[in-house]
Amino acid sequence: MAAKDPARYAPDGKARARGWELPLPGITGKNNAITDVPGVSVGYTTLSDPAKPEIQTGVTALLPRPPGELLCPVWGGHFAMNGNGEMTGCHWLQEAGWFTGPITLTNSFSVGVAHHGTQRWMITHHGEELRRHRLWLLPVTAETYDGWLNDIYGQHVQEEHVLAAIDGARTGPLAEGAVGGGTGMIAYEFKGGTGTASRLVDLNDNTYTLGVLVQANHGLRPWLTVCGQPVGKQMPGPSIWAHEHGSIIVILATDAPLLPIQLQRLARRAAIGIGRGGTPSGNNSGDIFLAFSTANNPGPLPEPSQFRFDTLNNDGLDPLFMAAVEAVDEAILNAMLASSACTGYKGRHVEALDPSRLLQLLKA
Repeated sequence: MAAKDPARYAPDGKARARGWELPLPGITGKNNAITDVPGVSVGYTTLSDPAKPEIQTGVTALLPRPPGELLCPVWGGHFAMNGNGEMTGCHWLQEAGWFTGPITLTNSFSVGVAHHGTQRWMITHHGEELRRHRLWLLPVTAETYDGWLNDIYGQHVQEEHVLAAIDGARTGPLAEGAVGGGTGMIAYEFKGGTGTASRLVDLNDNTYTLGVLVQANHGLRPWLTVCGQPVGKQMPGPSIWAHEHGSIIVILATDAPLLPIQLQRLARRAAIGIGRGGTPSGNNSGDIFLAFSTANNPGPLPEPSQFRFDTLNNDGLDPLFMAAVEAVDEAILNAMLASSACTGYKGRHVEALDPSRLLQLLKA
């Protein structure tokens, strides 16, 4: 039996947005995932046990380079559409234009342990180089709040879970929905979580890949818009929030050669991507985005005396901007469609987005 197309179906066989024939634009990479960018890998630790429904959380680890190359700076830029959230390492990223090591995503009360665990992993695997050159580490760790479904005050994420997520990072097709840091997340008052998508972009006789990974925990049901249609208003259900209490983290990766200032501009386009889904980026939302390029690898730290860049010109960026908008929108849909209904902390229940009902509304 032929394997299902990973751009359309998840590793467990469940249909993704394209598997449901949603009219989504753009040409995806092979796996329609951030791991289509060469060298990028993702790992999860998921903490969810039917015997302990109050625990619905975890850690997502994203490695911008292969494990042996994580002391090689990665050029990047970030943007906060609404800053009611946390993404560590951004001050140095703003100053230097680069960061090193894995990116970790978790819940709001586990940023410290994820940050510490990332440092532990880097010391374990790159300690000799770190000590020889007296290098410091400023890991990128970001969060969204899962306290409706998860007993966030229990701080269930431990260092061992962070290490396992980093060690488990793999290329290829990715699980989505209630996995890793997205386990307890809610999007548009449906079950949300982790989602991914990618686009192929032709520029200057080259084909580049842009990939996206989201931790979607944002929006109110009446806002939900899919393929331009305000479907949330036509899918009434139990209200969780009187006003938005969520957040979304977006990581964009590309192998296109870009300057840090161009990557800042790319990160900003994630705001348009989440806007397509209907959110205005509410006051209580932490909508924080980071874009990085795997091109122009300068080799391991310490920095060389000079950097030499190959970069696209600004006039050529529009196709990448559009790819970012499209992929972010699709990744959020993939996160929601991969998720199942969940009953968690204090018996609180969150419905899953019903794809059959969604298709009925879109056809109507």
